[in-house]
Amino acid sequence: MLVVLGAIALTLSYPPFLIPPLSFFAIIPAVLLLQQAVAESNPRAAFRWGWWYGLISNAFVLYWMIVALWHFTPLSALGYLATIAVLGLLTGSMFWFVTRIRLGVPRVPLWVVLPVAWTALEWLIGHFGDGRFPWLGLGTSLADAPVLVQWADIAGARGVTLWLAWCNVAIVDAATDVRGARYVVRGYAIVLGTVLLALGYGAWRIKTLPLRDVGVIGMVQPNEGFSEKWDPAHADSVVGTLLDGSKHVADEFPRPKLIIWPEAAIPDFLWRRPEWVARITSFVRGNHVPIFTGVMWADSTWRSRLDPFYNAAIFIDTTGNWRPYPVYAKHYLVPVTERVPFVPVGVFRAIPGLRNWSGGFTPGRGLPLYTSELGRFGVIVCYESAFEDLPRKYRAAGANFLVNITNDAWFGRTSAPKQHASHLILRAIETRMGVARGANSGISEFVDPMGRPYLATKLGEKTYVTGVLRTTDVIPLYVRLGDWVGTLVVVLTLGGGGLLLKRRFRP
Repeated sequence: MLVVLGAIALTLSYPPFLIPPLSFFAIIPAVLLLQQAVAESNPRAAFRWGWWYGLISNAFVLYWMIVALWHFTPLSALGYLATIAVLGLLTGSMFWFVTRIRLGVPRVPLWVVLPVAWTALEWLIGHFGDGRFPWLGLGTSLADAPVLVQWADIAGARGVTLWLAWCNVAIVDAATDVRGARYVVRGYAIVLGTVLLALGYGAWRIKTLPLRDVGVIGMVQPNEGFSEKWDPAHADSVVGTLLDGSKHVADEFPRPKLIIWPEAAIPDFLWRRPEWVARITSFVRGNHVPIFTGVMWADSTWRSRLDPFYNAAIFIDTTGNWRPYPVYAKHYLVPVTERVPFVPVGVFRAIPGLRNWSGGFTPGRGLPLYTSELGRFGVIVCYESAFEDLPRKYRAAGANFLVNITNDAWFGRTSAPKQHASHLILRAIETRMGVARGANSGISEFVDPMGRPYLATKLGEKTYVTGVLRTTDVIPLYVRLGDWVGTLVVVLTLGGGGLLLKRRFRP
């Protein structure tokens, strides 16, 4: 019952459910399970309960994977089951580790070891090679209450995770304190005090952070269906829809200084479509508005899927030229759909029967900054918004704002689009950059440096949005220090593992 209750509580703490207070209670069932395992001196039971807890909670949160993967293979359930099974094993291992530390080193309290281990697990999931999938860390559950997480500009989203995990343990400790009502009240008061500190810092930061207008940006949301978009017979109309939407945007007053098209907006290599190049360059020259767009990218010598190709983005200036500018190639490819984890790309490209299992993309390397009339900006594609390192590196390199382009049509009308968009709230706060998010089927929106979205579009709607993007010139401590909380919890976890090994082999 605790496992199921915990899975439900954790699921409800994330979008599309807007229940910010739940984050402070969401993992209490996990705390109770660990307390029981320690009381029974049973690490094996802890692993078993952690396995089911991780499996069921991720099954609820990530149910949309079946819908999304269905576009690539009818065996989509296998990819979904493999994902939640791996996450279940990792969660079970974390439960086992916490129980062993508490039994082997009882002077280390649960309110120390569990928050550290939980946050270290989030770090591991985000650094798991080709299989990394840092979707919805515990800290991101407070994206719907940005005033509480303004201090992410110091400690990042992982700092918020560490705090929330500690709050959950501290609430259980206070509720079960047998020393009397005075100690119970004191325990709750300490938790409440940290919440008030977070609120106070957030209110102060929102009031005092100096914002400035970057300028007007337009975004086209073409709402192309996933299958229809890649139908060769429909390709010309895809580009026509983008240009029609851009014409509406360009006619707005004041005229935008940049137009954004979504991820892979142009459904073929440009060098194979000279007629598209002519139409696009004619538009930007006539309207004097540059376009930033997602593209499929490969060298003009590309002949087959055995050659490298990329999910990329390019900047087309007002002369219609993109060749002088660097091409951004997506770094973090979606496991299975864009790159099968831990399997050489050539294997799936070379076997016809397996090609639909993977897009076969090659990951990019560089982090180019694009210079526009609005200032310098960096780009992240699709679920790269879940990774904190790219926006931080862009900011450190001198970016003034961030552009996020995504497709999201393959999510359908599940909870995934809202979950996906919530990551940008933490990225905006961590870097204190404004963000323009252009999505194929929604949600297209702007996010200010306080993590507050505005001018958001609806899902499944062909539309466009024009607005003034706001940013700040403040470089926060998190950008200067990096993910110091992640480093700290990993070092502490490794130290705990070393301590267990020392006790295991002690004569």
